[in-house]
Amino acid sequence: MRRGRFVSFEGGEGAGKSTVISRVRQAIEGAQIEVVQTREPGGTAAGEAMRAILLDRRHTTLDDATELLLMFASRAQLVREVIEPALARGAWVLSDRFTDSSFAYQGGGRGMDMRLIEDLESRVVRMRPDLTLLLDLSVREGHARIASRGNSTDRIELQDAGFFERVRSVYLARAKSEPLRFRVLDASQAPEHVADAAVASITGLLADACPSGSGIIQ
Repeated sequence: MRRGRFVSFEGGEGAGKSTVISRVRQAIEGAQIEVVQTREPGGTAAGEAMRAILLDRRHTTLDDATELLLMFASRAQLVREVIEPALARGAWVLSDRFTDSSFAYQGGGRGMDMRLIEDLESRVVRMRPDLTLLLDLSVREGHARIASRGNSTDRIELQDAGFFERVRSVYLARAKSEPLRFRVLDASQAPEHVADAAVASITGLLADACPSGSGIIQ
């Protein structure tokens, strides 16, 4: 059986990932392919418990190292329990965030050592997505979208604009350094246009499957 595909969706706050993921899922299912949709942090019972801690705005004293390690603990469980089994049976996995988020948020936003994050990625996660769609949006517009929702912000969303500018900078730098894996989408466009661009970005994967084992870090 041919190994499935792993597509991650990244971007700053308010970029509209949920709408895009929904459209991409419809396109893949339309090709009669099983889709497993998940999110980070979370995606498993243990991961969702960690997500509750990470996003709870009452945890204002949570150490940066604790945040990073909880992210990777949730991610490790997601890989072993959900992602790898799904790929092995030929399903496609769509994940709202993956390890690139740790480079952007904990590395860029928090200023943590990128080498530590790289080490955790290679030792704990041991895989990367086949394709990463980066929904790029200015920090100002992202914050405006969040404010328009009228929902209470989580612990991460409470950070200042400088934090999110650093997050965006790291995302764009990673996309530039890995042009074969990343597709950068202009998330300032109308949602339907962004979704159309996302669906167009996966057509190559749908038409030409990679060899078994694609995405594994050697």
